[in-house]
Amino acid sequence: MPDTEDAPLIPEQRRELIVKYLRREQVLSYHQLTSLLGVSHMTIRRDITALEAEGRAIPTPGGAKIASRLVAEPSRTEKSTIDIREKDAMARTAAGLVTEGMTIFLDAGTTMQAMRPHLADLADLTVVSNDLAVLSAFLDHPAAELIAVGGRIEKDNQSAVGRLAALTLRELSVDIAFISSSSWDIDHGVTTPTESKVELKKTALASSNEAVLVAGSSKFGSFARYRIFGIAELGTIVTDSGLSAAAADRIRERGPVVQLAEVARTATT
Repeated sequence: MPDTEDAPLIPEQRRELIVKYLRREQVLSYHQLTSLLGVSHMTIRRDITALEAEGRAIPTPGGAKIASRLVAEPSRTEKSTIDIREKDAMARTAAGLVTEGMTIFLDAGTTMQAMRPHLADLADLTVVSNDLAVLSAFLDHPAAELIAVGGRIEKDNQSAVGRLAALTLRELSVDIAFISSSSWDIDHGVTTPTESKVELKKTALASSNEAVLVAGSSKFGSFARYRIFGIAELGTIVTDSGLSAAAADRIRERGPVVQLAEVARTATT
């Protein structure tokens, strides 16, 4: 049986699942992928071709293997359909680190936006963000002051990037910076394929009392062109329970606290 929801997946969702499986197993045959996803052999071939063009998977005789280098990030629309339960679990765990009176920075991303309901009862909260959707989600929070980190807007991800955004953030004192990433591993650290995101994320680290990486296990083990900072520079890493115990132990050896968010599973009949 395919390890998917009952409703048919759109191509972007299916390809993200393929990447997730490949990161877990490193190499899979076309037969294994068709069984996992419940689609045809030709559909899997087309998906692998598309992922190869994005630099995320490499075809092999009879299958595919993971490409460890990330050359482009999915758009926000694509991200919003992927790993929903994992993101909610991480958002809930990350929100548990926040207490009343704090000033927090929420980096761009759908997981950061998912923190909103888990912060609903906190009073005297200041939320700083470069993400338009995150700020919009907090507009109805009765006790949150909002500070928008402005700059050039990256339309695909609906967030401000670049030097102007970093200059604004540099003037603030933040208790916890929650930082997102689409690629992270132990040796390369936190990386991005987009140069314009580097300065803002570095500034978030420097401007905060504690930096918390919030990134899914499906993104672990990949790296991109631009290095932001090393794993050892983080205070805490919040990821989902899909991260292996061995990987979590290796990360802890570098210094950060690792919190594995338990993912709620849907009921089966």
